[in-house]
Amino acid sequence: MSKLYAIGDIHGQAGMLNILIEKVPFEKDDEIVFIGDYIDRGPDSRGVVEAVLEFQLAYPNTIFLRGNHEDLLLDYLSEGGEYQPGVFLMNGGYETLESYGVDPREGPPRLPPLHMKFFENLQVRHESGGFLFVHAGVRPGVPLDEQTDHDMIWIRQEFFHSEEDFGKPIVFGHTPMPDVLDLLPRMLGIDTGAAYGGMLTCVQLNGKRVINTYQVHSTEVMA
Repeated sequence: MSKLYAIGDIHGQAGMLNILIEKVPFEKDDEIVFIGDYIDRGPDSRGVVEAVLEFQLAYPNTIFLRGNHEDLLLDYLSEGGEYQPGVFLMNGGYETLESYGVDPREGPPRLPPLHMKFFENLQVRHESGGFLFVHAGVRPGVPLDEQTDHDMIWIRQEFFHSEEDFGKPIVFGHTPMPDVLDLLPRMLGIDTGAAYGGMLTCVQLNGKRVINTYQVHSTEVMA
């Protein structure tokens, strides 16, 4: 029987991701949801993208969500103008571009086509096992089928400070915390600060609860 997993914000920590993949007993038919923020701040964003693309070949039921950092990157690359270029660069974008061997002073770079396709095809939401998976959260008082992409990618305090019953448990990342925020059956936060010397977390879910938790601390990469 297939299992359901979710993996928190990675932020360029390819070494931590590789260790986590070795720790978790994934099987081919399992469904694995990556919650977004693969890039920025950490030393090897390109390596993270390469790793998750390879991971999907072994585990075809893998789902990739869009985080706010991918949102910033796509806007920067398209020169779309929704955000100022400096917002991307000053929030870890320099490290991401460096991992691709490009200089932002030369203008928006061209990333490998397979990587661009990965970024462009990221989903904003995913439902499975009775859970709703989004990167950042949902807006209280708004039905789940009316939530905006921007809120699901960017919202913060209004969501996780709310005591609202959203109708489904919400699994999210985006806001780093010292450990998993388990407020099920309402919400579950799994960004445990890999970008800031904390942990990278994977949870196994079933029946609106956490069955197993697997974590890698930044110190394990340096060991």
